[in-house]
Amino acid sequence: MSSTAEPLLPAAPLRPRLGARIDAWRGRILRHPAARWLAPLLVTLLAGILRVWNVGHPHAIVFDETYYVKDAWSQWNLGYAATWPDGADQRFADGETDIYTREPSFAVHPPLGKYLIGAGMALFGPTSSFGWRFAVALAGTLAVLVLYLIAWQLTRSIAFSTVAAGLMAIDGLAIVMSRVAILDILLTFFVLLMVWFVLLDRRRHLDRLARAMLRRDAAGRVSWWGPVLWGRPWLVAAGIAGGAACGVKWSGAWVLGALGLYVVVSDALARRRLGVYFWPADAVRQGAASFLLLVPVAVVVYLSTWIGWLTTDGGYGRHDVDATPAQGFWSWVPLPFQNLWHYHETIYTATAEITSTHPYASPAWQWPLLLRPTSMYVGNTANTVDGCASARGCIEILYSMPNPLLWWLGVLAVLWIAVHGVRTRDWRAAVVIVGVGASYVPWLFYPDRTIFQFYTVLILPFMVLALTFALRALWGSPGRIDATGRIVARRIVLLVLALVVALSVFWYPLWAAIRVPYEFYWLHNWLRGWV
Repeated sequence: MSSTAEPLLPAAPLRPRLGARIDAWRGRILRHPAARWLAPLLVTLLAGILRVWNVGHPHAIVFDETYYVKDAWSQWNLGYAATWPDGADQRFADGETDIYTREPSFAVHPPLGKYLIGAGMALFGPTSSFGWRFAVALAGTLAVLVLYLIAWQLTRSIAFSTVAAGLMAIDGLAIVMSRVAILDILLTFFVLLMVWFVLLDRRRHLDRLARAMLRRDAAGRVSWWGPVLWGRPWLVAAGIAGGAACGVKWSGAWVLGALGLYVVVSDALARRRLGVYFWPADAVRQGAASFLLLVPVAVVVYLSTWIGWLTTDGGYGRHDVDATPAQGFWSWVPLPFQNLWHYHETIYTATAEITSTHPYASPAWQWPLLLRPTSMYVGNTANTVDGCASARGCIEILYSMPNPLLWWLGVLAVLWIAVHGVRTRDWRAAVVIVGVGASYVPWLFYPDRTIFQFYTVLILPFMVLALTFALRALWGSPGRIDATGRIVARRIVLLVLALVVALSVFWYPLWAAIRVPYEFYWLHNWLRGWV
């Protein structure tokens, strides 16, 4: 045997670990100059395809469209919602769109949402079911884009914003509520717009406040009081969006009020951090200014949605108090506005007392558990029709079902972010909790009222944000976790996202009324209250 040692072979290059490969790949993409505009464009395009494709199917007035499609068209033509004869749903779908009467209909929601639905019908024709649903499909698509912009304001992260908006883009509840001509996705769009404007105002306002206090410190002045800042155009814009939200559904007022409180509290805490001695009283001064910038414009916008009702004579309750106008202090209010106030009292009384039974009713305490989603439309097809290959026949269903994995993880993420926000005092967590609380908690005070799971489409964007924050925290696990633990955590994140996408593919036929065999339909009956 030779005493000369054999030369060592060159070491095989180490295979980069999954996390390192993903980080490198993600970094190359996100650093590209086009990523900042391409990411929101692509996720919005995806949302639009899932919402607009075949949105005119079924060509029938489904579920609560009976209240909004016909009311929207009569309101578009008369200025107020009118009544329709018996059997009007089928006749309207068959093309008889001018059979409304001149008698007023008791509409329990403000007019703006119906004007928007009516605009789509005026644009594409009232006989087009695509026209009925165009406004909601557009609003649902734009809501995904606005959620991206909100996430960007919260994190300045393209990856985070894309994941958050992408999850909403593929969620079934958001898709279905963008494919039926009812009001909730319109409300969601204006609420998200309001949140985005508040975040834009927060960044600008706190920067201006900090600069003003630094100038005072540099001048050696004692900061007994801070400045009252009036130049806040984004807060005014939030008021406009809030007024529009209330003009679609009154529940927008809960979010408007909660965001107003958030604006005041965030300003107060900033003044405390900046060393304002009388910061509580100082925050009240700025809070009064913020109120005047936010609320009056919201009231004006809200009242403007009633212009048709105010300027015509046929609307419901239009002349209820003409014979007995208000006396004393309120006598100066013009009679049309006194009638409008009386109409609002009537609406509130009527809606608060809606306790009739409904097969899809779901009280708010059930919503986190996802016990009873709402079926908007069901159409059966015999096995001999249109090539249906199933011995049991086929079915078309439009089912306002969230992606179940996304929903349940979102509920857990809301609980996590509440605890995380208290521990870390993270203002971003506060935004999410304010959104969830304002869009959910008020419904708990109406346990006997007939309400539905699909109302949660307003809560969904904030749940998605909470889930995205939780996934990001898991992806960037703390340093005390070793490398193997971080790899496992990141694989869990990727697995969750993959499963959410897979479930959306699995459920999409039931979200778009695509004809499927009964056997496929029954695979979705996971819980007793489903479909």
